[in-house]
Amino acid sequence: MEERIDHMKYLPGMEVIESDIQEQVISRMNAYDYDKYTETDVKRALAAEYLSVEDFAALLSPAAEPFLEQMAEKATIETRKHFGNSVYLFTPLYIANYCENYCVYCGFNCHNKIRRAKLDKDGIRREMEAIAKTGMEEILILTGESRKMSDVEYIGEACSIAHEYFKNVGIEVYPMNTDEYKYLHEHGADYVTVFQETYNSDKYETLHLAGHKRIFPYRLNAQERAIRGGMRGVAFAALLGLDDFRKDAFAAGVHAYLIQRKYPHAEISFSCPRLRPIINNDKINPRDVHEKQLLQVMTAFRIFMPFAGLTISTRERAGFRDNVVGMCATKISAGVSTGIGSHTEEESLGDNQFEISDDRTLDEVCEAIRARGLQPVMNDYVYVG
Repeated sequence: MEERIDHMKYLPGMEVIESDIQEQVISRMNAYDYDKYTETDVKRALAAEYLSVEDFAALLSPAAEPFLEQMAEKATIETRKHFGNSVYLFTPLYIANYCENYCVYCGFNCHNKIRRAKLDKDGIRREMEAIAKTGMEEILILTGESRKMSDVEYIGEACSIAHEYFKNVGIEVYPMNTDEYKYLHEHGADYVTVFQETYNSDKYETLHLAGHKRIFPYRLNAQERAIRGGMRGVAFAALLGLDDFRKDAFAAGVHAYLIQRKYPHAEISFSCPRLRPIINNDKINPRDVHEKQLLQVMTAFRIFMPFAGLTISTRERAGFRDNVVGMCATKISAGVSTGIGSHTEEESLGDNQFEISDDRTLDEVCEAIRARGLQPVMNDYVYVG
């Protein structure tokens, strides 16, 4: 059997920062016993003007399931209070799908026999031009996690091109050091999304068998390094279904909460992805995380951190996405493809990371938003200077 590297020890070149946030997140998650909460705890949380971490824990507990309607009502009030009728739109762009990690649940993992591809500078520009012509003003750049095939300079070049076409540029790539995040920010990146996948380090070790992603603490501290590197905002997520979704959602919320308290200037947001079928493994399905549980998680996030953004992805079906915008979700993707080069090529140059459930165009998503009395918004930033 191949000897695995220690998933808790940093590899050479990985920056170690002085921070106690990881310790706080993991200790609180390990102490979280969601079965101890009662109807009284849930009612107290719903009545509170500002939620404590303990209130948030109650809203994620099984005891809160009978109160889902009340949670949805309170979440809607908070969303309207802080975001009005606005729903923000963006689209992801996969520019490469080469990956050096062996993650057992991912379509990009290095052992999967898929078509690998990487867009060159001209290909990136063509894709971005095509997306910009639809009216989109925010883009999220994604790659597989391969420093060799998608180095920091390559991603920086993509950010520079994106900055020509879009007013907001996000990246969802492999975790980096502070100076590398600073470099990407200087090239136009505004925010960073990192999925921790699961906050259970023991389970994490069994799912990430090789590659830099195997190093649990380096990934967990990525958002803090990104903020120190000058990024305006960071997004948090656990891949619901990999492990106990209640504990993972609780850890993601506590993680975001602690980062917000430490860096009050940073914009905080959440994603709530569930497992989707992938190439070479079409039997993976969310474990015990159905739409009811997903809605509980999303409304709990909104009530706990009412100022935070919340993204609903195309992993979910159109009807569910339409129902949660305005209630708790503030950002929705549209015109999505997880393949490489699929916005300008008749056939994607590289295979998709996972299957999507909502393949509507930008116009179709905007129409659905307006039908609910909400306003689709492409951008809410004005840059001066």
